[in-house]
Formats: sequence, structure tokens, C-alpha cells
Amino acid sequence: MRREELGDLTAFLAVAEERSFTRAAAKLGTSQSALSHTVRRLEAGLGLQLLTRTTRSVAPTEAGERLIETLRPAFDDIDARLAALSELREKPAGAIRITTSRHAVETILWPALARLLPAYPDVKVELSIDAALTDIVAERYDAGVRLGEQVAKDMIAVRIGPDLRMAIVGAPSYFAGRPAPKTPHDLTHHSCINLRFPTLGGLYAWELGKNGRDLNVRVDGQLVFNEAPLMLRAAIDGFGLAFVMEDEAAPFIADGRLVRVLADWCPPFSGHHLYYPSRRQTAPAFALLVEALRYRGPV
Repeated sequence: MRREELGDLTAFLAVAEERSFTRAAAKLGTSQSALSHTVRRLEAGLGLQLLTRTTRSVAPTEAGERLIETLRPAFDDIDARLAALSELREKPAGAIRITTSRHAVETILWPALARLLPAYPDVKVELSIDAALTDIVAERYDAGVRLGEQVAKDMIAVRIGPDLRMAIVGAPSYFAGRPAPKTPHDLTHHSCINLRFPTLGGLYAWELGKNGRDLNVRVDGQLVFNEAPLMLRAAIDGFGLAFVMEDEAAPFIADGRLVRVLADWCPPFSGHHLYYPSRRQTAPAFALLVEALRYRGPV
């Protein structure tokens, strides 16, 4: 195979996976016109149409899908073998892509990376903050970070943080004109700040539990957000009750801007885990990151 043919195959795979010449060109650091020319040259050489192009989308043809099935395992193997070569260096090197939640970045990932990266200048890390449950294999991520209960069973999972708890909080001004809820049933009489799930688009039912009894409570109110900081801000401003991570609400509870209720109905649950396919074990840079993140209990 000639060198330019390998480049043409790489270009085609990028366009097919991104479903966009524009995004693929940005990913490869080339122009859209040059990328389009490269794919047309590949199609001409094979005598097959690999991509169906419209004004709004790009999709692989049947021939294109079969070529993707051939190329992806081969390219994955090349990536793994190249990563393994960094073992020959004095220090690990390579790029690591991780999809994660905002909470995990702020509380675990960034503090660990800030300590680790200065000593390893050849290790590059890309963090993509996304509340949806991303398919890390299909989207070409090296790993993902999610709560333990959300990790797929066919992945290797490494615990990187302690158990977590949720907290139901409201401002003193909100409680000035109404009694605090004493049971989960009382939440139906309160204005609550909802969270919308990015994956399915539905509203999150508050997951409560006590003495082995689990309850999913659907609440109502004026506001719906898709990020916890906005929910906290609205609660502080007196717009209702918010159901947020305990550690994020703690500073505002401590200074009196928020009041916690129904704490006995918010049990701990499994914290953040790093998960990845087994093939990633071959990369020294990745192994270094795993050990830096591994949770070893309270210090």
C-alpha cells in the first residue's frame, strides 16, 4: 500500500465517523475542500461510492460501511501498538481522551491532573464534559468517568472517588412562608427545581431511600435546568427546593444561604468510576493516569 493510500483511508474514516466533512477537517487539521478531494480520489481508485452526501448530512454507503468494519479494528490495533512504544521512552507519552461529568472533573479529575501533568510533559489529556452516557468505543474515547451504577458490565471499572450523597436544599427566604417537608410525600406541596436528563430528555425523578425503602419522587415547579450550578443558584435565590450533590451544597449550607431538609432520606451511593475497554491496559501513559486517579480511601 502506498503512503498516500493510507492517508486517504484515514481521511475517509474520519468523515464517516464524524458524519461531516467540516468536523472531520477540523479533527484532521486540514481544509474541507482538501478532504473532499481526498475522499473522491479514494472512491475513484476503488470504483465505488463510499459516502452519500446531501446538503445537511454525510453517511456511509453499504460499501462504505463494509470498509469501516475492515478499517476500524486495524486502526485500533495500530493505535494500541503505537501507544505501547512509549514504554521505550524514559517517561510515558501519548494522548488520552476521556468523557466525563462536570462534577467528576471539578472534584477528582482536575485536582489529580494538576498534580500529575507537570511531571509528564509528553502526556496530553482531553476532557469532554458531557452528562449523557457516551459510548466510549463508538466515539473513540480512551475512557469514561461515571457513577458506579452507570458503568457498563463489559468494561473494566476503577473506583476513583468516595461514595456520594444527594441533598435537598432551599433558601431561608423560601421556607419563610411555608413549613419544611417532613416526608417525601410533602414534596408535592413544594415548588421544586427540576433537572432534565440529556440522554432521554425526561425529567429526573428524585431518588430517595430510607431503611431499605426506595422512592422515586417526581416533583414540580417553575424551573427546569440541565446543570446543577444553575439549580443551586435558583435555590439560593429562593425559587424552590433543589436536589443536588451534597458536597456542592455544603458551602452554602455552612454559611446559611441554604437549609437542608429530608437528610435521612438521602442515602449514600456508589461514587465516580473510571471505565475503559481492556485494550487500553497496553498504554503506559494511560496506566499512569489510572494509578493517579485510583481511590484508596480517606486519607
